[in-house]
Amino acid sequence: MTTRKAPRPWRPSVRPLVAAAALFCAALVLPTPVLAVDVAGVQFPDQVNVAGKPLRLNGAGVRYKAVFKVYAAGLYVPVKTASAAEATATDAPKRLSITMLRDIESAELGKMFSRGMEENAARGSMTRLLPGIMRMSQIFSDHKKLSAGESFQVDWVPGTGAVLIIKGQAVSEPFREPEFFQTLMDIWLGAKPADWKLKEALLGKEST
Repeated sequence: MTTRKAPRPWRPSVRPLVAAAALFCAALVLPTPVLAVDVAGVQFPDQVNVAGKPLRLNGAGVRYKAVFKVYAAGLYVPVKTASAAEATATDAPKRLSITMLRDIESAELGKMFSRGMEENAARGSMTRLLPGIMRMSQIFSDHKKLSAGESFQVDWVPGTGAVLIIKGQAVSEPFREPEFFQTLMDIWLGAKPADWKLKEALLGKEST
């Protein structure tokens, strides 16, 4: 007579549980996608790194000349602020990122920046600023043209200075004087900005 074995009690398989746990852990360590803000078709990531420090997008907008869109600009700072003085302070890294929305002669762009610095410079400071302004104008002139979609950045790195990056390449020795960087930033954030709506947008007060 054959003796039947008693059926084994049902036990849940651990393999699916292990697999699910592995997927959960993998999701935790995967890099979080960086969000971006779209301004006139230009994507400004919510966060960038300058000199190894994370910076957040403070605001972004469009520079208009008459009815024409010239470029899109984004301002990056360690902590978001609506204060122009805090945004241009030189105690921490900063970045201004600009992407062209139309073709422009680089020499013309350099002249626009030179005029903007002159209009916002403190009284008596132009003698000190002039060598840097002339050097910056020459750098832009050497690049002949910036086409729609091409970009440049101005990075402020404490202890190093203002680094000008055109089309992804640092193009000169840093502009070491904090006064030069602050006056350059005043083109967009000063008392006489190139575009008031862009100033408001960079300070996170208004979307353009």
